[in-house]
Amino acid sequence: MSLEQSGPSRRALLAAAALLPLAGCRAESPAGATKIAARTAPTSAQDHYDRAVRLAGDDPVLQNLVRALRPGAVMPPVKAPEPLRIFDDVAVVSTGFVSATALLTSGGVILVDALGSPDEAENTLVPGLRAVGVDPSKIKYVVAAHGHSDHYGGARYLADRYGARVMMSPADWDLVAGEADAPTRDLEIADGQRLTLGDTTVVLHHTPGHTPGTVSPIFPVRWKGRRHTAMLWGGTNPPAATAEKRTYVSSVLAFAARMRQAGADVELNNHGTCDQGLARMEELRSGGPANPFIIGHARAQRFMKVMETMLRGRIATDEEKSASAHPVALASVRSAPACC
Repeated sequence: MSLEQSGPSRRALLAAAALLPLAGCRAESPAGATKIAARTAPTSAQDHYDRAVRLAGDDPVLQNLVRALRPGAVMPPVKAPEPLRIFDDVAVVSTGFVSATALLTSGGVILVDALGSPDEAENTLVPGLRAVGVDPSKIKYVVAAHGHSDHYGGARYLADRYGARVMMSPADWDLVAGEADAPTRDLEIADGQRLTLGDTTVVLHHTPGHTPGTVSPIFPVRWKGRRHTAMLWGGTNPPAATAEKRTYVSSVLAFAARMRQAGADVELNNHGTCDQGLARMEELRSGGPANPFIIGHARAQRFMKVMETMLRGRIATDEEKSASAHPVALASVRSAPACC
């Protein structure tokens, strides 16, 4: 007779043990469990903001993100930095307010965003690229991360002069229709679309929230010959409507999962004042031993968690103001500039 047959089965013993409280621990009643949850779960907008501050800790990149997502946050005017190659195969040209990011491949250039106007494209972007050794005539694709003019404004110039193809999500092509300086509708970006040029493949993810069709790419980069994986969040400032903020939270959660799957360890943003990006450009320019845009897998995930937590605070702020029926205060929150 086997041991299993001589007494209660091993499965039955394990099942019974699972019903017992752990040694040294008091069994918690459902009412007690509810009280514990009530003490730990955020109960106000300020609770969410405080939690985000704790998550950010002493990390200047995450602290900057907390400030950028506060209600009523305004991007301070800053001097435009000199163009810089922030990776072996990535160059950034910025006006200070907004940046264009050039991905340099063996088959040409993929440009994420195109600054704010034909004039900025001609007099800032093109000479800025040349200053860091990038031939603007090699631009094959312009990916507009979202449909605000500071991101697509120079795209038509690049299409007309260099034959670049312009890409945007269908929702944001609709958004820009009829706007001044909007490029002619060209290529539509599908969610999860893979754009391959030469030796580089960029994956373009829909991350609606900032606009209905915001797109955030994930792509390989190299630093001193070593490969890393970058993400670039396509639109930071929360929208006015509470329902759209909830959509934004869903986008953050989905994109964080895609970052995790891709192994993203580099964080980029098209507004360098939202994530300490401009300061990190200067840090890199000064010749430090490490690339400050390489933040590691865990820190990249924490960046997204801080964003999620701040957005939940913004939603709670909306709900609190609505409940207290203070339309003037609500209007002041909704008037925050849609800049990032």
